[in-house]
Amino acid sequence: MLSSISLLLGIMLVVAVLVCALLAYRLAQLRKAGTPVLLRELPAAADEGWRHGTVHYGDETLRYFRLSSLRPGPTRTLTRQSIEISRRRRPEGTEADILEGMIIMELEPGADDAGRAYELAMAPGADTAFQSWLESRQSHRSQRRRSA
Repeated sequence: MLSSISLLLGIMLVVAVLVCALLAYRLAQLRKAGTPVLLRELPAAADEGWRHGTVHYGDETLRYFRLSSLRPGPTRTLTRQSIEISRRRRPEGTEADILEGMIIMELEPGADDAGRAYELAMAPGADTAFQSWLESRQSHRSQRRRSA
């Protein structure tokens, strides 16, 4: 019976080490390749729902990877043509504790496939890059019309 318990504890230890190694690898990969941001889904309470992560810009999508997730792909994918900034603001109240110096952008509903609204917080330099990426997208008018 004692050897069964030792075997079980050994297996649990190996699994825990593997999970920690995967998390450390994901964290290292995301930090070196993405832009650090905080994202939250709306509606949300005043200071709640913010999640740390990184964004990766693609030709047609913005992929958000949550730092505390082991998921191999992006946590959220926002479509470039559907992203519209409804307003910008500075952190308010206790948000300033974790978002000091950041710019918060409220995105209109519909940026993802589920039609959700988000707030995205990033440093001023990252905000400039995000705005440039959005402004360089192809306009809706210049897209070809599809025949029915």
